[in-house]
Amino acid sequence: MQLEFIDLAIIAAVIAVSVLVGLWSSRRAGDNPAEYFLSGRGMSGWLLGVSLVATTFAADTPGLVTELVRTHGVAGNWVWWAFLLTGMLTVFLFARMWRRTGVTTDLEFYELRYHGEPARLLRMFRAAYLGVVFNVIVMAVVSVAAIKIGHVMLGLSPAAVLLCGGLTALVLSTLGGLRAVVWTDCLLFGVAMAGSVAAAYFAVQRPEVGGLAGLLDHPAVAAKQAMLPGWDWSTTESRNFLMTVLLMPLLVQWWSVWYPSAEPGGGGYLAQRMLAAKDEDNALGAVMLFNVAHYALRPWPWILVALASLVVYPELADLERAFPQLGESKLGHDLAYPAMLTSAPAGWRGLILASLLSAYVSTISTQLNWGSSYITNDFYKPLLGNRATDAQLVLVGRVATVAIMLLSSGLALYLQTAKQGFDLLLSVGAGTGLVFVLRWYWWRINAVSEIVAMIASVAVAALFQFVDFGLEDWQVLGLSVGATTLIWLAATLLTRPEPEATLLSFCRLVHPRGPGWRSVYTRAEQQGSPITTYPQDSIPLGLLRMALGTAAIYAALFAVGAGLYGQSGPAVVMAAVATLTGLALSATFRRKQPTANR
Repeated sequence: MQLEFIDLAIIAAVIAVSVLVGLWSSRRAGDNPAEYFLSGRGMSGWLLGVSLVATTFAADTPGLVTELVRTHGVAGNWVWWAFLLTGMLTVFLFARMWRRTGVTTDLEFYELRYHGEPARLLRMFRAAYLGVVFNVIVMAVVSVAAIKIGHVMLGLSPAAVLLCGGLTALVLSTLGGLRAVVWTDCLLFGVAMAGSVAAAYFAVQRPEVGGLAGLLDHPAVAAKQAMLPGWDWSTTESRNFLMTVLLMPLLVQWWSVWYPSAEPGGGGYLAQRMLAAKDEDNALGAVMLFNVAHYALRPWPWILVALASLVVYPELADLERAFPQLGESKLGHDLAYPAMLTSAPAGWRGLILASLLSAYVSTISTQLNWGSSYITNDFYKPLLGNRATDAQLVLVGRVATVAIMLLSSGLALYLQTAKQGFDLLLSVGAGTGLVFVLRWYWWRINAVSEIVAMIASVAVAALFQFVDFGLEDWQVLGLSVGATTLIWLAATLLTRPEPEATLLSFCRLVHPRGPGWRSVYTRAEQQGSPITTYPQDSIPLGLLRMALGTAAIYAALFAVGAGLYGQSGPAVVMAAVATLTGLALSATFRRKQPTANR
């Protein structure tokens, strides 16, 4: 694709803005770890929410959506749309409690909730496990998408793509810390959304596609555009499809699987944003804004490009013929997304490329800052104890940032598609989700519970990876979740609970509610020092809000889709449902409540 001067000017402006923000933020980022990793804990909810949306607007996400649509239809997106339930659970049951902990990273939570050496070891192990292993996998998947985009649209080699994009993200993360990441995310989010909408428009307007009407009437697209899979149990193939793309994600996957930005109970860079909020309300608002934009609005431009690609490149072989120099190791259905962008006119080409660069930089810079915060605060600092100075911690954070970038770039050269990384993360995290939820609501969960859950999930995933039992993917997921959950539950009941002093201290700081803590609160009252609870943390109220928020966002998702499909009646009905459930949700916050209860 040939770039004109205006295209190059737009791309250069995006890079310049990113670097300038990093330099501006570096004046304060080096003060201390809390400033570098949490921006001083004084950020507004809307800033943090937009930053989360921009972070998950990864370069690989359009490719993942494209691959799902091309292989399973629009309904195939339920494998990640189901994670909205996880997001709503975090908003209404966990956001306030996360902000109350006052920790620098979510892994520091372990030494509040658990006791002694097991807590310290668990914290350090998770720091390496998530900050390096999981983080490198996620960044590698994003970089694979960037490699394909760079080759298809600019003819760049993988090394050139990783060097240019990686350096920009490194400058942003190492100099400015989270403040630079958040402000740049907000500045570039508009560019990213404008670029994705433009990409959808020009993909649909290609002569082979024939506009939106021609797209929806095309036989290859008509079979793929349903937003829900057909309820067909007549054949084994249809049953497996329904179980894989809808029922297992909605019934099991959302609460049982650890996945970045959709961790049951919150965690990762989601927790990092909540911890950086200036108060509990802003922490809740940030995650709510993220979920609305992430699920209801942002997917549709990508879906339209994916549907249009079925007309232009109906088979994988068509993509292979169009881009023979890419090599078989990077060939996949996700390649169709950048392939559809090559026909945009001058100026728009620069905007589209700038939007993809924005998506890449936003995601990689957040992953780098988040991963380095784990290595610094949850591995290096516990290792050295009080000997670690603030200056040393910030230096270690910057060194870790560079190291993580190099490791992920190396792995990116070996991965093939975005879906490959998505499946890998799901399989390794299967069965751990419930322990991350219950540790907030059941006093009996201990450090051994989490250690065993992580070991069991990896062991079970390896078993199904290397031994073919002839099972469908949904059956493997169900068995993995069941086996891992039973193993860590057994380990919990067979080991000692956390000391009473640790449990009481945790309750006085976080004020969790529910029957799982009743015995701890009773003992505190018997000792003459009762612990307060907050009415806004009511579990039934939180579940009601979760249900209303989920219904509102799904209805909005369907309303936008029906509108694009030209189905005015369903669009109006879904819009009305979204409005009414949204108003009902808002009404639950207007009731004035006392500050605390005994």
